[in-house]
Order: sequence, then structure tokens, then C-alpha cells
Amino acid sequence: MNPRKKLRQLLNNNKILVAPGAHDALSAKIIEYVGFDAVYMTGYGQSASHLGQPDVGLLTMTEMVSRVSDLSSAVDIPVICDGDTGFGNVINVIRTVREYEKAGAAAIQLEDQVAPKKCGHMIGRQVVPADEMAEKIKAAVEARNDDDFVIIARTDARTIHGIDEAIERGKLYEKAGADVLFIESPESVDEMKTIAGSFNVPVLANMVEGGRTPLLKNDELEQVGYDLVIYPTASTYITAAAVLNLMRELKEKGTTEHLIDNMISFEDFNSLIGLNTIRKIEMEYSIKKA
Repeated sequence: MNPRKKLRQLLNNNKILVAPGAHDALSAKIIEYVGFDAVYMTGYGQSASHLGQPDVGLLTMTEMVSRVSDLSSAVDIPVICDGDTGFGNVINVIRTVREYEKAGAAAIQLEDQVAPKKCGHMIGRQVVPADEMAEKIKAAVEARNDDDFVIIARTDARTIHGIDEAIERGKLYEKAGADVLFIESPESVDEMKTIAGSFNVPVLANMVEGGRTPLLKNDELEQVGYDLVIYPTASTYITAAAVLNLMRELKEKGTTEHLIDNMISFEDFNSLIGLNTIRKIEMEYSIKKA
């Protein structure tokens, strides 16, 4: 099934959709390999893996589109993609939506921060006027060529202006045509329940380890009323921790031999990234000798 149609189907299920964050194509393949139905292309992780920089709006639209293409080409499951602020005004949003769609994204997430944006759990975020963001969402909806391409509207108003304004913004973005609502960084379970019960479209939960929002289990989020949950930082954090440990041990002991048991094997890694498929193609198209 087409990944966009599949995503629509998954969002309409009664079961919560879990989309772990991928910071690169390899982590996306692992997410698919273990059986998740969707993957979230995290801007936080892209900035870290591509630039080695924090998530403060440094990646350009063309850089992000390239990453969208990489991840979408690496997996068959739907890829839900962080689109930051749309990289500018309404005109920029229109181009961003079309480029993300061409690159293979199943969904784009657009937020109402003032550029340059920041990670949704950092302090110091500012938001644009609500009606300005509503126009951007309306433009995004009208710009897509495939009606199954999902538009996710995110507001960062909670931290600065409180939960009531955040929900009012969400309602305005829903009216503008958003397919999914993302109220960023609620600070209690009660706020999360209020959010989940406030809209007529699917609602997204963002589980950031060490962030401002309580970390709930997936079944608890489903009971609260969320339809979709993303884990944007987990793969980035655990990869950084593992590589830090590897390099410290290598520097201290002068070998990686004692860490082999912590690594995926040569054979298993080649299988994971599709070497067996390449071998089959080579055999199918090899020139047979007379």
C-alpha cells in the first residue's frame, strides 16, 4: 500500500500509532526492521547527525528535503517528517510542502515558532501570531498534490502563553485544515487529557526523555486519548551514549576487542542494511558466460 494511504489508515485506527524518531537512514531501517508501522524524521536528530549542531533552526529546507529523501528511500513504512516552521512565510511553506511530498514524505509537521526555531522543550521559544500560522496551514493543505499527504500543525504556545491559548491555537489550525494536532510540551497528565479531548482530528503526543512533558507508556497515552506518539530524541541520545562509551574505551585500552559482545555482528549488520537483496540482484542481472 502507498505509504501515505497507509498512514491515513493507521491514524484512523483505534490503536495508537507509535513512530520512533530516526536521526538517519540507518536508524529508520532499524525502526522498520523491528516491526514499527511508521517512523518519525526528527529535526532534532537531523541537526545533530548532519551538522553536529543543536536544533535551533540551522538546517536549510534543501538540506532537510535531502534527508527526507534518504529516509523515505530507505524504508517502505510511512515517514512522518519534521518541517520546522516551513522555512519562512506562506510562500516558503508552499514550496516546502511540495518538495517534501516529492521527496517521499507521508506527512509534514509545521510549527508556529518564530524563526529561527528551537527544540520544543528548550526555553526561549517565541510564536508567531495565531492567524499567521493558520494561513500557513491553509496554504500547506492547498499546496499538496496528494490529498493523502498529512499536514500536522504544531503549536509551541504552551510554554510561553499557557495551555488555554495553546488549545485555542490548535482549534484555529484544525479549522484551517490540519489533519493532526500537536500541542507541544504540556506539563502534566491533566493537561495531556485536556489536549486529547479538545479536537476532532487525531492528536500527537511527543515523548522527549528529560523534557517538559511526563513520559507515559504507549498504552497510557492511548488511554489518555492520543492517536499518535513520536519519540524524537531516543535514538540520538542512545547512539551518542554508545559511541561515547566506545571511543572512551578505545582511547583508554587501545582496542575494541572487549566491546565486540556489545556490537551487532558483521553478518547481521549486512543483513539489516540489505546486502542479501543486493546479492540477489547481482545474480539476476549477472552476465552469464557462454
